[in-house]
Amino acid sequence: MGPSFSSESGFGLKSSDFGPDFIWGVSTAAYQIEGAYNSDDKGESIWDRFTMDYKNIHEGQNGQIACDFYNRYKTDILLMKSMNIPHFRFSLAWSRLIPKGQGNLNTAGIDFYNRVIDLCLECGITPWVTLYHWDLPQALEEKGGWTNREILNWFETYVRHCGRLFGDRVKNWIVLNEPMVFTGAGYFLGAHAPGKKGLKNFLPAVHHAALCQALGGKILRETVENAIIGTTFSCSQITPYSTKRRDIKAAKKADALLNRLFIEPSLGMGYPVKDLKILRRLEKYHKPEDCKNLIFDYDFIGIQNYTREVVKHSFTVPYIRSKLVSATKRNVHTTLMDWEVYPKSIHAMIAQFNAYKGIKKLIVTENGAAFEDTLINNTVDDKRRQSYLKEYLKEVYRAKKEGLAIDGYFVWTFTDNFEWAEGYYPRFGLVHIDFETQKRTIKNSGIWYSGFLANQ
Repeated sequence: MGPSFSSESGFGLKSSDFGPDFIWGVSTAAYQIEGAYNSDDKGESIWDRFTMDYKNIHEGQNGQIACDFYNRYKTDILLMKSMNIPHFRFSLAWSRLIPKGQGNLNTAGIDFYNRVIDLCLECGITPWVTLYHWDLPQALEEKGGWTNREILNWFETYVRHCGRLFGDRVKNWIVLNEPMVFTGAGYFLGAHAPGKKGLKNFLPAVHHAALCQALGGKILRETVENAIIGTTFSCSQITPYSTKRRDIKAAKKADALLNRLFIEPSLGMGYPVKDLKILRRLEKYHKPEDCKNLIFDYDFIGIQNYTREVVKHSFTVPYIRSKLVSATKRNVHTTLMDWEVYPKSIHAMIAQFNAYKGIKKLIVTENGAAFEDTLINNTVDDKRRQSYLKEYLKEVYRAKKEGLAIDGYFVWTFTDNFEWAEGYYPRFGLVHIDFETQKRTIKNSGIWYSGFLANQ
């Protein structure tokens, strides 16, 4: 029995206003929801290993159980259906399919994803599969992970298997999720798995991820008939702290690093070396055909926007001489992630990506917010999240009315989950999870989104 939904979206727009072909959905990631970290012959991932160290994660938490989606996928997909959600983006755990990253396939892992895909289709929900959402098999990390050029061969084999196994039913594919984040946080700052630091790790990881991004697209094109292939980028509007020349220059460098580093090579423009000189050091990792092999003609690009960043010049920050001025220091309205609530940022990023030639279709593949959610009498009255989603959607609609290409919108995320280094504290979900009992409760934002999708 499905929940009852309100008949009023509450902000003057209906989903039909975006057009009949606009794509609506929710996004998730394997490590953040699946749990069952060592069940049915699954191999260890870098996040399984990284979370073993208590100091790496908020309160020493981990994703060993998470939302228990591995065992509760039927409940969640049926709940999704009851909420009128037509598109479901989820990722495949490489180490669940190929426990050591290369070599023998895991039948139990294959069967699990087959069950998830088949149930989605039975429920009229279109699956959107992300090949890589940050959870590299630990066995490959022990060989250098993304810093080892051999990852091109490992990734090619993995993608071929995925296309062969699931491509008869899955037609919408995303190659990489936010390569700037998993290379920057994982191989430069050490804040995410695998916890490596420094340029010596970051630069080769960037180049190999950019090559794999294009390679994955090419393999899918070969192996999946009628595939619709994209990749996704984290992006934030970059604003200079002041009108001073040095702050404007600092903002330009930050934009090159955070917003342009992976999209421009894929379009044949090369890395944004002109605006970020440190990227010249990437030449050390280039081989003769690499410039050509960075390019792929995607069917769509996914942009993932949550906020804007204000940037100022800093002598103390190496390499880029730029630093972000935190939202808290700027005394602006924020989410639990200390991200500024700034709806115009999503319009700005739609416009920025529209300015590139060669992008066929643009989809917001993630947008959402974490706030303090309180479950009282089986209700989560998350007014701030509702307001956030509505205000950002107004900006998406404004972009569309202005003639900018924007073809879809996915909320991050369906259920509360394991939010990487922040653990379970920030709740992004439309559905509340009691992580002790695994009870699901649709939040008022989820009730609103369901009514909106029903065009009420």
